[in-house]
Amino acid sequence: MDVLIGMICSFILLITSIIKGVFIGYPLIICYLIFFIISYKRKYSLKEIAIMSYNGGKKSFVVLKIFVLIGIITAIWMSSGTVPGIVYYGIRLLNPKFFILYAFLISSFVSFLLGTSLGTVSTVGIALIVMAKSGNINENMVAGAIIAGAYFGDRCSPMSSSANLVSNLTETDIFNNIKNMFRTSYIPFAISVIFYAVLSYFQPLNFSGKSIDTDIVKIFTINWIVILPAVVILLASLLKINVKISMVLSIFTAIIISLYLQNYKISALISYMIMGFKLDTATPLQSIIKGGGLISMWKASLVVFVSCSLAGIFEGTDMLKNVEKLTSKSSTRKGLFKDTLLVSIMTAAFGCNQSIAVVLTNQIMGRTYTKKNIDKYELALDIENTAIVLAALIPWNIAAFVPTSTMMVDTVRYLPFAFYLYLLPLTYLIKLKSPDELKTSYPL
Repeated sequence: MDVLIGMICSFILLITSIIKGVFIGYPLIICYLIFFIISYKRKYSLKEIAIMSYNGGKKSFVVLKIFVLIGIITAIWMSSGTVPGIVYYGIRLLNPKFFILYAFLISSFVSFLLGTSLGTVSTVGIALIVMAKSGNINENMVAGAIIAGAYFGDRCSPMSSSANLVSNLTETDIFNNIKNMFRTSYIPFAISVIFYAVLSYFQPLNFSGKSIDTDIVKIFTINWIVILPAVVILLASLLKINVKISMVLSIFTAIIISLYLQNYKISALISYMIMGFKLDTATPLQSIIKGGGLISMWKASLVVFVSCSLAGIFEGTDMLKNVEKLTSKSSTRKGLFKDTLLVSIMTAAFGCNQSIAVVLTNQIMGRTYTKKNIDKYELALDIENTAIVLAALIPWNIAAFVPTSTMMVDTVRYLPFAFYLYLLPLTYLIKLKSPDELKTSYPL
C-alpha cells in the first residue's frame, strides 16, 4: 500500500510540474526522497539505500557521456556553419509545402543510420528546428515529426543501443528482431507519412520578407565544406563505427572548419563548447541559431542521474514485484500485450529513462511470457512496440526531455504530433488476434 501511495503522490507531483512549467528535476528529487523514506520504513538501512541509489545512479554515467557530446556537437556544428549550411541548402532544395513531412523522413533516415535518437536530434534535428523557427511554421508540429522520426531508427536500427539491449535481455537475435519490427511498423509509418503530408499542406514553411538564407551567407562562409561534419557522422555509421567515436570525429572536423573557414578563435570555440553558441553580430539569426554547450545539458544530466538512482531503489528493494502478479492473470495474447503496454508506461514514467523502462518491463513481464509459453521473440517485439517508443511520449522521461531541451521547444506541445510513436502500439494492438487461450499469434 505504501508503494501505491508513493506512486500516486509522485505521479501527481510530476504532472503538476508539467502543468505549472516547473523544471521536472525538482519534483523528481522529491519522488526520490519519497521512495527513500518508504525503503527506510521497510527496514532497509541508510547504508543499504545509499548503495542501491549509487548502483542505480552510476548507470547514468554512460548516458552522461553522450550528453557531453550532444552539448558540444550542437554548439560546434553551429560555429562551423554546418547547421546554417544545412538550413541554407535545405531552404533552396526542399519543397516548403512538404517541410513537416521532410522533417519526419529525414529524421527517420538519419536515425536508422546512426541508431540513436539523441544523436539525430542534436544534429539534423537542430538544423530542421532552426528552419522551422525562422519559417513561420508551428514548431511543435515539426518537433513532433523530428522526435517521431528519431525514434524510428532508435527502435529498429542494428546500430541502436536500445535494440541491442532488448536483444540481450530477451536472448534473441537482433536481426530477426529487426525483421519483426519492420513487419509491424510499415502501417503506422505509412499513416504517419499521410498525416505529416496533410499537416505540411496546412503549415507550409513560409519566410516572410527577406529569407533567412540571405542572412546566413552574410555571417557564415557557406560551401560544401561546412557539410563535412554531417558527412563524417553518416559515413561512420555506414562503417558501423561506434556512435560516440563518430560524434568525436565530427566534432574535430567541425572545430577545424570553425577555425580555418569561419575564422573563429580557439578561445571562442572553447567558450561555445561550454556555454553554448551565440552570435555577437546584430542579426535576425541571433534568436534562431544559438544554443548547445555543456551547460545546456545540466538539467538533463540531473534528471537522468536522479531517475537512475530512483530506479536503483526500485530494483534493490523489489518494490514492483506485486505488479507481476497482476500481469499473470491475462488469458489472451491481446490481453498480455495490453499488460505489457501498461507496465511499460508505468516503468517509463517512474524510471524516467528508456533503458530503465526496458529493463524493468522485461523483469516484470518476462516470467509471465515464459509461464504462458509465449515465444521470446514476441516478448522482444512487444517491448520494442511499447517501452522503446512510449518513453518518448512522457515529458519527464529522458527520451522526451533531452530532445525537447536540445531543440529548445515546449516539453509537452509536441506530443499530439509525434504520430508514429503512438500509432505503432495502437496498430499492433488492433492487429493482434484475441483467441480464447494464449498462443503465439504473430508470424515470426
